[in-house]
Amino acid sequence: MLFRTLFVGMRRGRDDRPLAALLLASGLAVWLLWQPGLILGLAWPWRWSMVVLGSWALGCAFVRPLALDVGERGAWRLAGMGGSRAALPVFALLLVGRGLFG
Repeated sequence: MLFRTLFVGMRRGRDDRPLAALLLASGLAVWLLWQPGLILGLAWPWRWSMVVLGSWALGCAFVRPLALDVGERGAWRLAGMGGSRAALPVFALLLVGRGLFG
């Protein structure tokens, strides 16, 4: 059951791959621990918005496998929202762009 949940995780007709999101989120978290200057070098309003976006994106990516396996309605609703799914790639692109160009 856990293998199927991590790799495919079919739920409500959606094809969700939480393992890819989990690996991306853990990679971003390690990168931020290694290079905290990516966010610390920003002005305060931008830093605050990046922290909020990153917390939401990484938190939902880490909760998604648990929500798929356990099936909690609130956790699944939070982790399965379209905004939650889009937040992680947007946050990753912002960090990569900041790392390359900034």
